[in-house]
Amino acid sequence: MIMITSRRFLPSISHLAAFAAVARTGSVTAAARELDLTQSAVSRQVSALEEQLGVELFLRERQTMRLTLAGDSYAREIREALRRISSASLNLRANPHGGTLNLAILPTFGTRWLAPRLGRFLAANPGVTINLATRLSPFDFRLDSIDAAIHFGHPHWPGAELAFLMSERTVPACSPDFLKQHRISEPQDLLTVPLMHLTTRPDAWEQWFAGNGVPFENVHGMLFDQFATAAQAAIAGLGVALLPTFLMQEELRRGDLVAAVDREMESRERYYLAFPPERADYAPLAAFRDWIVAEAAANPAA
Repeated sequence: MIMITSRRFLPSISHLAAFAAVARTGSVTAAARELDLTQSAVSRQVSALEEQLGVELFLRERQTMRLTLAGDSYAREIREALRRISSASLNLRANPHGGTLNLAILPTFGTRWLAPRLGRFLAANPGVTINLATRLSPFDFRLDSIDAAIHFGHPHWPGAELAFLMSERTVPACSPDFLKQHRISEPQDLLTVPLMHLTTRPDAWEQWFAGNGVPFENVHGMLFDQFATAAQAAIAGLGVALLPTFLMQEELRRGDLVAAVDREMESRERYYLAFPPERADYAPLAAFRDWIVAEAAANPAA
């Protein structure tokens, strides 16, 4: 059965916008200036919203408006709802005749592997617009205006389906000068030099040492949130970074980076396309899923 929400619980956008502006600024005057309305108009809209909901949203204190506990909770929900409505409207205006795919990407994977190939997808799907946003870790699709996401990890994302893309191989890499300055010939020698860690892969070095039979207690070093910055730090001679070879092909080919020891290792985790099941038949997503799975199969990382 389809249930239609009572209009009593669907306030007008103008009332909600006024409420959100006052909630954010704490002032009717500031909200009126932001919305290009009179103070009395903003006050009337907020009062009308309170009357419609039957709940006091603000405590009036002289020249300020302070949210009640109920108002604060409501403001958090309304801000996100207004953002999503605005985003949907902007997407529709930008591409009124085709579909829009909002895709979350991992930054280095997105810039190094995906972006150079996207032209082929767009040429084959001229009605589709793709918006890219960076997300470094899994999120709740129900609370975000994202249709799909590139995921690196184990095949698990609560509330999402996963399509396998590829595996990867990593190599401990550093600058040629750094390698000349340090005596590195065996895997255990890396325990004596500065190591670089990715915050989203906190145990990557531990896995590498264990896989190469090197006993260790603790592995310390600098933290980075992206491979690109870790690679640049390695090129600058700050230490050794454990990097995916397929994302660093140019740096390795030019010799900006070299293998500290020649011990590539396949990562335990894999790359996937994650998406909510209820969006699986959304045409732009279905087209992109089929394309990226085929593209990854034709251009495997490992």
